[in-house]
Amino acid sequence: MSILVYAESWEGKFRKNTLEAISYAKKTSSLFQTDVKAVTCGIIDNNELERLGEFGANKVVSYPNIIKSDGKAVASILQQEVEESQLIIFSNTFNAKIIASRISSKLKAGLVTNVISYITNSSDICVKKQSFSSKAIETVRLKSKIGILSLSPNAFEIKNDSVDVVIEVKDQKIDSEIIILGKDINKGKISLSEAEIVVSAGRGLKAPENWGMVEELAEILGAATACSKPVSDIGWRPHSEHVGQTGKAIAPNLYIAIGISGAIQHLAGVNSSKVMVVINTDPEAPFFKAADYGIIGDAFEVVPKLIEEFKNLKDN
Repeated sequence: MSILVYAESWEGKFRKNTLEAISYAKKTSSLFQTDVKAVTCGIIDNNELERLGEFGANKVVSYPNIIKSDGKAVASILQQEVEESQLIIFSNTFNAKIIASRISSKLKAGLVTNVISYITNSSDICVKKQSFSSKAIETVRLKSKIGILSLSPNAFEIKNDSVDVVIEVKDQKIDSEIIILGKDINKGKISLSEAEIVVSAGRGLKAPENWGMVEELAEILGAATACSKPVSDIGWRPHSEHVGQTGKAIAPNLYIAIGISGAIQHLAGVNSSKVMVVINTDPEAPFFKAADYGIIGDAFEVVPKLIEEFKNLKDN
């Protein structure tokens, strides 16, 4: 069995979740005694392609003329690269969800999403996955000739396992059904899906101009910022920061919720967090039942004190 990884890039760079997928594939390749081949689309310089070898990719195939946001085109490329009896690894990103489902249909391959465990038996593709908004864990065994796994973010360690890597660039073009009219890029911000720490806030902050202290706390902690659905709905924060059942599902090491009651729809998107800290004036807020740590208090008094303490810790 050979292992194929879809190495997704952002603005010509590979992020943490791609490196997690490469590391996962490398560890799995030892079990199956095979190599790791990564396939990537879009313009990426050679140094960045070679970096995948640091994490275990034996071969990297680059398609610079394929638009990575065109799920149909990327699925066609991956189908070309698939060899007999192959395992295909994806990160569980928005684009990957579209591509993985397409290629699963094309190849009649079993697909498991939100994977949180390694394969432990070379004769059996059996893994654990999160289900029901991360409230349950399923064990899934694939019977198809080709298996596809989509990895839950922050579920696996990135390991430097450097190998000699062969770079192959293919000039193939596919007529795309997508025309890019423009791009609006959030520069300098930590990606929510990859963030190890997330500071989030809700309507308890009362007005959008009060978000300064949330952003200051996030900056001190090296964290991403997020918000509840009502906050994004009324335009206080961009929809890209909305976490929850109808927003982004995240799994940081630390999630700090400020002025969020903790409705079930919100918890569905954040309950994979390893540690949850809640700050709320209402002692009956549902979030306190799910949180690891809770502070009953006014955010406008508590958060500035936290900022001050974290600044003192950093200074010392």
